[in-house]
Amino acid sequence: MRQYHKQEMREVNKIICNKCGKEIVVERGVPKQDVFSVEKRWGYFSGKDNEVHSFDICEACYDEWIAAFSIPVDTENS
Repeated sequence: MRQYHKQEMREVNKIICNKCGKEIVVERGVPKQDVFSVEKRWGYFSGKDNEVHSFDICEACYDEWIAAFSIPVDTENS
């Protein structure tokens, strides 16, 4: 005999850049452009103890953001 549990399936139907508001087209759960996605759980010694922040940034906004860094990001091509 087999017993099953009901599992909820969630599929992304839209991604919006948190910085500029641009909508990233998603077809069948797959984004048609790459995005930078962040999920951060803040630790005990922060002012945001145990809060979880998440956001998505389009590639253009990501490029603009990292251009302002004092120390460039490490990049690697495979």
